Amino acid sequence: MMEQKKMHLSFRMIVLMVFSIIIVPCLPLLITRRWDWWEAWVYAITYIVGFIVGRWLAARKHPDILAERASSLEKEDTKPWDKKLVVLMSLFGLLTPAVAGVEVLLNGQPIFGLPIKVAAFLFLVAGYVLGSYALIANRFFSGVVRIQTDRGQHVVDSGPYRWMRHPGYAGAMLVYIATPFLLDSWWAILTVVLSSAVLVYRTSLEDKTLHEELEGYREYADRVCYRLVPGIW
Repeated sequence: MMEQKKMHLSFRMIVLMVFSIIIVPCLPLLITRRWDWWEAWVYAITYIVGFIVGRWLAARKHPDILAERASSLEKEDTKPWDKKLVVLMSLFGLLTPAVAGVEVLLNGQPIFGLPIKVAAFLFLVAGYVLGSYALIANRFFSGVVRIQTDRGQHVVDSGPYRWMRHPGYAGAMLVYIATPFLLDSWWAILTVVLSSAVLVYRTSLEDKTLHEELEGYREYADRVCYRLVPGIW
């Protein structure tokens, strides 16, 4: 029975990984079938390379981090509210490239000029670099909000955590903001606004949880004042 459960989880994780790493970033191309859409290729390649390289580097430093992230939704101590927010964020992460693909399919005309797209690409790369840096620096960077007593969780204040308390979310925000402008989509801006609101809400709840349950976090928060955006919040 246990072996069957492990095989089921492994198969499900493989399917989810393929869907997340390959299908989602390629949605604009798959929806439009415009194989000469260079912006969509740039988006897909940056997404895939950023995802793989970031996790490869993190796994080299923390061999157990990928196992933690892969099984995080199965953990019994995951905060109930976060299980809902993870699903919501995943949905918006799927909708943004899908909506962009549909808009370009229907419209077909460029909306933003090259300078804006170059800036969006730089934001996209910066988001993946910051997110990967946070993943590499923090052995306890799980896929869900939980206090990892089983892994001896403690406060991490190195790397990007010297400047902000949730740099992984800050990196995700940069990726969110960049996507509609790189992919020529006004409609996708709406999904980005919604996903950003969920991200900010999740950041607030996670920060409150860490204040209440993780030893030393209050002192760390006194030193590092900003949660997501240095100088603002």
